[in-house]
Amino acid sequence: MKDNVKVGLLGLGTVGTGVVKMIQNHQEQLVHQVGCPVSIKKVLVKNPDKVRDVELDSSLLTTDPYDVINDPEIDVIVEVIGGIEETRKYIIDALNSKKQVVTANKDLIALHGSELQKIAAENGCDLFYEASVAGGIPIIKGLADGLASDKIQKMMGIVNGTTNYILTKMTKDGLSYETALKDAQDLGFAEADPTSDVEGLDAARKMAILARLAFSMDIELDDVSVSGISSVTKDDLKYGSMLGYTMKLIGYADQENDRAEVSVQPTFLENDHPLASVHDEYNAVYVYGEAVGETMFYGPGAGSLPTATSIVSDVLAVVKNMRLGVNGRSALAPQFDRQLKAANERFAKYFIRLHVRDEVGAFSELTKLFSSHSISFEKILQLPLEEEGVAEIVIVTHNASMENYQNVLSQVKDLDVVKGVESFYRVEGEGTAK
Repeated sequence: MKDNVKVGLLGLGTVGTGVVKMIQNHQEQLVHQVGCPVSIKKVLVKNPDKVRDVELDSSLLTTDPYDVINDPEIDVIVEVIGGIEETRKYIIDALNSKKQVVTANKDLIALHGSELQKIAAENGCDLFYEASVAGGIPIIKGLADGLASDKIQKMMGIVNGTTNYILTKMTKDGLSYETALKDAQDLGFAEADPTSDVEGLDAARKMAILARLAFSMDIELDDVSVSGISSVTKDDLKYGSMLGYTMKLIGYADQENDRAEVSVQPTFLENDHPLASVHDEYNAVYVYGEAVGETMFYGPGAGSLPTATSIVSDVLAVVKNMRLGVNGRSALAPQFDRQLKAANERFAKYFIRLHVRDEVGAFSELTKLFSSHSISFEKILQLPLEEEGVAEIVIVTHNASMENYQNVLSQVKDLDVVKGVESFYRVEGEGTAK
């Protein structure tokens, strides 16, 4: 039995620094948790001479990843360098060298998680990735362990802090999208190139990981339909507020009869929905289980120490498995074949904002079109515009199939009375949709 577990770190950026600090500063607690010391043996860095916010002997630093991967004394590799193809090779080589692996790499796990889990199992190794989704929130363990006995039917998540911060500022402070984005960049909540965040790609990767785990189905990243927040306007939020809604970028996953749907899109939530009160850079994941009903996981979705907390928690889980001799036995192959819902099996309410000629019979034409596709109206808001003879009409539908909704959208703009389709979004109710 190991009397000192040694960790090799690939990367010493913001998160890697947090991992080192936690291992150094929480040593007494770690020994109590796992029965032996846990120490840093080697760290991959780009520049060994860089001044860092952590104390590490220079002999522990290397610029060669294989000084870490091939070190026979290292038991656990922690990967926090990011990237996909090169990092995938490092992790495969580490697993083939019988190293346990902990990663925070959502891009890699979303694209290659199933392959890497298979390689880990073949080598009797653990591959844990709690920090890849929602930073410091233990949602992976919550699904894999805490809710393992239940059948997860639905998940909705705010899993990107950048977009949640932007939408919060637009909603609460009346900022434009552009101003709120710059504010987020100035505070370090958004990258210089925010595309991955604001166009929903980051959230899509996380939802693919969650859906794969929750539904025991090999969901691929390409299975996630994605739209971002860059086209959301202050007018959209104003009209949504008038109807009792709050806008969030929502990752959505649902399964019925072993058929799944997964999406990321700007969504209007009724104000009493549990996720509507999650503000600024915070994340939350709402889970509906067949037995447990509604649960919600909430907390910081990013940051050095919150993310490091999840990583070190995974390291402790690995060490406990090492001491029990059960590494590599926790990964399960998907239980169900990958089956996705067709457009006529996916149902939701929808918010549609139109500019319409303000004339007799205009609304009748709209009603006739929607009715022909079996879509009825739950809420209607009509307001005059400064442009003479034009009205703003906001419609919230009752539940409708995506197929019928898409058909209406493709046809409504061709009506003579419609001057433009300004925006359209999904709408979710106060909690469970079951």
